[in-house]
Amino acid sequence: MKSVIVALAGVLAAVTTACSADTAASGDLGPATGAGDQGWPFAVEEVDQFDEPWAMAFLPGSGDLLVTERNGTLHLRHADSGERVEVEGTPEVVDAGQGGLGDVLPGPTYAEDGLVYLSWAEAGDGGAGAAVGRARLETSGDDASLEDLEVIWRQTPKTDGAGHFSHRLAFSPDGENLFVSSGDRQLGDPAQDTTNTLGTIVRLTPGGEPAPGNPMADESGARAEIWSWGHRNPLGLEFAPDGTLWSSEMGPEGGDELNLIEAGANYGWPEVSGGSDYGGGEIPDHADGDGYAAPARSWTPSISPGSLLIYGGDLFEDWQGDAFLGALSGEALVRVELNGRAAGETEVFDMGERIRAVEEGPDGAIWLLEDEGAGRLLRLTPSSASSS
Repeated sequence: MKSVIVALAGVLAAVTTACSADTAASGDLGPATGAGDQGWPFAVEEVDQFDEPWAMAFLPGSGDLLVTERNGTLHLRHADSGERVEVEGTPEVVDAGQGGLGDVLPGPTYAEDGLVYLSWAEAGDGGAGAAVGRARLETSGDDASLEDLEVIWRQTPKTDGAGHFSHRLAFSPDGENLFVSSGDRQLGDPAQDTTNTLGTIVRLTPGGEPAPGNPMADESGARAEIWSWGHRNPLGLEFAPDGTLWSSEMGPEGGDELNLIEAGANYGWPEVSGGSDYGGGEIPDHADGDGYAAPARSWTPSISPGSLLIYGGDLFEDWQGDAFLGALSGEALVRVELNGRAAGETEVFDMGERIRAVEEGPDGAIWLLEDEGAGRLLRLTPSSASSS
């Protein structure tokens, strides 16, 4: 859990609301508060608080929750008691800018072997880059540890800078393939170069090898693990109940995107975008026939989508199959109705804090992690007004 570079402030686009001041230390955060007086269909319960949260995942069977913090800490939060254990054996991370310990995901065979998958920013020749590893989660009493951690994939090449690692993880519904989002590291042009993995989404076996049947496997010089390319900073990656793969992606100044991800598709960055370069440089918009996959939904001004959930639970029946994006600069939870391969109605819930992660609980509740500074863990359930 030791970071190898001193933490710096995050470098995320912010165009609407500045970060709120730090809140008090964790403790008794009070009873559930209903949101019905704002016309919301859910009540909000504050259940915990973290320092630098980035991602979370529920463990099958127990409902226990894993929470990563960018400084390299991994927490195991017990469902029954709410008590937290710091998990030992996490990797050394580059804790700078947008780097640090990133995503966490139980493997498809977790019930049999206890394997969990992690992503993080690591140092190496040329600078820093994202890495993905897996380890066996061992628990005993008040102790928890990652055993036999192995790196199974690395973003290439490593570069200077501390932004756009992306490194979100998603397993295909059949558990046969691991998808990883790989940001452009704020370099732009490499996202159109398939000889590297910057600005791509890759498709791997659970052991980290290029998955059979990838679209670039037979292309001379191309990286065989590439599934799609032309991405900027895809910080959300999620399968819908119908098996389609979706990603939320940060644009430059404007042009944030929700994309349907398809094999061999080029999403255009930095050749096309709904946004503009920082400092006012213009980028052509998506246009019919330009050869690039256009977003299903985009936002200008930016909302800074930092996470993505495709809801599949029963508590919010009307929202089954819809996308939920945690907005950072937008300080909101954004719902996008999905109709198969198309995006429809959009609804915005102003949460008043930067939303770093969105996850579905075992009972269908929607869980949110606020970004560092506030850092609260929130549980959303149907409000009494919506269920009456």
